[in-house]
Formats: sequence, structure tokens, C-alpha cells
Amino acid sequence: MKKIYFPLSWLLLAACLQVSAQQLPGGQIHGNFELNAQYYTEDSAINAPEVNEQFMMNAYTNLIYTNGNFSAGVRYEAYLNPMLGFDKEYEGNGIPYRFASYRQGEFEITVGNFYDQFGNGLIFRAYEEKTLGIDNSIDGVRVKFEPWKGIVFKGLVGNQRYYWNKGDGIIRGVDAEFHLNDAFPKMENWKTKITLGGSAVSRFQKDDPTFKYKLPENVAAMAGRLEVVRGAFHVNGEYAYKMNDPSVLNNYIYKPGEALFLTGSYSRKGLGIILAGKRIDNMHFRSDRNVTGNPLTISYLPSLTRQHTYALAAFYPYSTQPKGEIGYFAEIDYIFRKNTALGGKYGTQVSASYSRVNAIEFKAIDETTALFKRGTLGYRSDFFKFGDEVYFSDFNIEITRKISKSWKLILNYLNLAYNQDVIEGHPGSPMVYANIGIADLTYKITEKHALRAELQQMLTRQDKGEWVQLLLEYTIAPRWFISVMDQYNYGNEQSDQRYHYYLGSLGYTKGPNRISLAWGRQREGILCVGGVCRAVPASNGLQISITSTF
Repeated sequence: MKKIYFPLSWLLLAACLQVSAQQLPGGQIHGNFELNAQYYTEDSAINAPEVNEQFMMNAYTNLIYTNGNFSAGVRYEAYLNPMLGFDKEYEGNGIPYRFASYRQGEFEITVGNFYDQFGNGLIFRAYEEKTLGIDNSIDGVRVKFEPWKGIVFKGLVGNQRYYWNKGDGIIRGVDAEFHLNDAFPKMENWKTKITLGGSAVSRFQKDDPTFKYKLPENVAAMAGRLEVVRGAFHVNGEYAYKMNDPSVLNNYIYKPGEALFLTGSYSRKGLGIILAGKRIDNMHFRSDRNVTGNPLTISYLPSLTRQHTYALAAFYPYSTQPKGEIGYFAEIDYIFRKNTALGGKYGTQVSASYSRVNAIEFKAIDETTALFKRGTLGYRSDFFKFGDEVYFSDFNIEITRKISKSWKLILNYLNLAYNQDVIEGHPGSPMVYANIGIADLTYKITEKHALRAELQQMLTRQDKGEWVQLLLEYTIAPRWFISVMDQYNYGNEQSDQRYHYYLGSLGYTKGPNRISLAWGRQREGILCVGGVCRAVPASNGLQISITSTF
């Protein structure tokens, strides 16, 4: 059992802000509960391991109390034991998250745990993503100050969560955001809306006297951003610079890091266009220079690639490469109007996008210094030059059309290239080239009853070869659904490994409560959200999911 504790800072905050006990009963309590569990059965055919405890569970509940400008909350978590694919360091149960917050006038003060983000997150993002096992919340103090309309300042200091403990490094950060049209009366009626922002973050971690090289104890990062909105146009850009930060992830080189993130969009009725580009160079930024994996990340480097929801389309998701990458993304969405040749009776929506990510150019500092040589600047790189190595590319087009009152069809085609060597860290693995086709057909039987059929096929000669998937789903709105699915690896070069991955699911929803059961196989693969990934092992058995809010 993990220790449950309530720090003295809670009591000090309440005393300073004169929150009396008489005020507390008038507030409200709300929260949520989630449980994900699985009963595992060994399946040597797909390399699903034997699980000694057979039943594993991840669960948590949040309780939040609010009373006027005061709020406080706790979260209880239990990993008994962590489900396969989640770090075993989570094993246990307790209260790792608790906070108290109060707003008075222009100030808002939070003590305890909190999440936050500066700009696009290039130098700071504290967030939680349960599906990936990520929780890098800050445990410390945060102050927000709004001296006048349109101007917001934030300052924070604390340690990051490290499973059930805290990271060694201390994080300190400030952020300022200026909404010019709100701050200056003369700009209030401008059609062009402008927002400026800037932030600075530093990490303090003691030097290691046993290490051969001297390590900087204070590592600072700075970023500036601009957002402009005018009518249908929206432009957002941010540039970040990080001082030299030798770590295990960059082989302890002393090269500074930098990142550039640009997006632009145009939107009007029936048409949407998005263009984006980014460059990342040596932007590993953690509160502990010796930690690998997902824990203790300070920065967030978003992926520009499309986040696919269909299973085969998501087989090869892209993971952002902080070491260095350069890429771009373009998407266009268009709706053909109703009662036209291409629009039909109900209109037709077409969406097409293309993304590509390459390595940046890595050049030796001089003829005598190897790339990424420990204790040196590591390499040099031209800012706008693409490297020769392709990490990822994805062209896809999706057509959505309502055929009649009862029938709806979605067609999807993808062509992608996926660098297993770099993305998954499998040296020597070939580049995967895949073509994927998807047909999703829904028949609305009555107002509440619907049947959906989904057929997917992936053609590739690399990795494990071709796949096909068939899914049938029956829903009784708004409460019930039942589905059966089979993924078949019919193109595996090793004929004795052409397995079926079958899965049956049943779900029930009533108001804020949802429960679902699933039985069957899960293939080994990679799960990514926003460019951050975790490995998912093969498994077989009964899965249970329960969620509730109140």
C-alpha cells in the first residue's frame, strides 16, 4: 500500500485565504471512476505470455470539491497488478494526486499536483494520458495572474511525478500571453485577432561528480509564439530553443536544441484546408537526464501525422523523434453540395491528406569528430534542409456519403511508408510500404437499431505481410452495442503463423455510466496518441471496462 499524505501547504493555503469550515458544506463534490481489467489466458501461438496472477487491473477515481472560488481534489489509483503493456513501476495503490486551488481577484493559486501547458507544449506540458500510462503532473505551486483584460501570467515550480515517487529534477517555469485585441481598446473591433506569447522553463538537477564530463545543473529553454485569426484564416507558430542538455538519450553531447512548429488553416462552409510544418533538433527535455522512455518528459513535441481510428490504418502509427526530424502535413476537406452530380441527394464529404517526415541533416563537426561523439557538440545541421532518410509518409483519402435515409458508406484508402528501424528501434528492419483499403457500411434498420459492417485490407510485403479485417456491429441506441471482429494475417511469409485475431465485444451505456466486455486476441503492436507511443504486447482473454462520472 502506498503512503497517503496531505502536505502542510494545503493547510497554509486555506489559512492564508481564510477559507472557513462554515463555508465548506455549501460546495459540491463531483468526479469520475474508471476501471480497465483483463483476465489473461496463455496463447503461445501469438506469443501471449502466461500471467501468474491471471487477472490484472488499472483503476482510478477522482473526487473534486468546489465551493465558490475554492476547489480541492484527490485521485485514488490502483494497479493490481498493472495490465500488460504498462510499466510495472506503477504496481500498487494509493493517492498520488491531490491539490487545492483558490482564486481571488486577479490571482489564482494552486498547491499540490496540477497539469498545465505553455503554448503548443514545445518546452513544457504536464499532462495525463491513461491509455499510454503517462502522468507527468507537477507537484508544487502554480500562480496565475491576470492584471487586466487580455493579459495572463503564469509561474510554477515543482517536481514531476515519477510513478509513485517524484523525479530528481526541479522544474521552474513562467509564461505570458497577450490577447492584444482584448488588452488594447483601439484594437477591440479589429477583424484581425492577434495573440502573442512567450515562456521560459528551467530544470535543476545536481551534477554527477563520478561522471567523466561536467554536466550543467541548470538547463533552460525559451519559446515565443504568435497566433493570428482573420475571418476564415488561422495561423499559429512557435519557436523554441533549449540550452545544451547532455543526457543518456543524446549520448551526452553538448549541442543546444531547437524546435519550430507552424500551422495554417482556412475554413468556410463546405471547405477546410490545413497546412503545417515542423522541425525538431535535439529536443529531448526531461527532469532527469538519466531516464528513458515516457516518464519525466518536460516538453511535448506534437506529431503532424493524421491520427487514424480504423484498426489496420493504425497498425503503423508515427512516433515523434526528438533526436531530429523535419516534416510537413497538408489536408483538404470538401463537401459536395446536396442534389448535385457528385453530392447526391444528401451531399458527399471528401477528405484527403498527406504527411511526410524525414531525418534532419546530420553532419560531422569536423573531419576528426564522429557524429554524436560523447562530450562534443555532436553534429551540425542546416536548419531547412531535409535529411535523406525517410521516417514516415502517409497519403490517405476518405469519402463519406449518405446513400439514402437508411444507408451510409465510408470509403478510405491509405498509402504509407514506415521506418521500423527508427520508429520502433529495430535495427536492420526494412522500411514498410503498405496500401490499405477500408469500406465502412451502416444500415439504419429503425430509429434505434443499426447494423454496421467494416471490411479492411492491408497489402504489404514487409513485416508480417498482408492482413484483412472484418467487423460486424449491431447497436440499439442509446444503450447497447454488440460486435464481432476478426483480423487475419493471411499474408505472413511463415505459413504456420497466419493467425486469426478474433474479438467479441458487448457494451451497455446509461447516462454517464458505461460498461463493456470483450473476449479474444489482441495482436502485438504499437499504440500512439499525438506522436507519443507505448508497446502493446500480444494477449488473449476477457477484457472489462467500466467508466462513470458524477
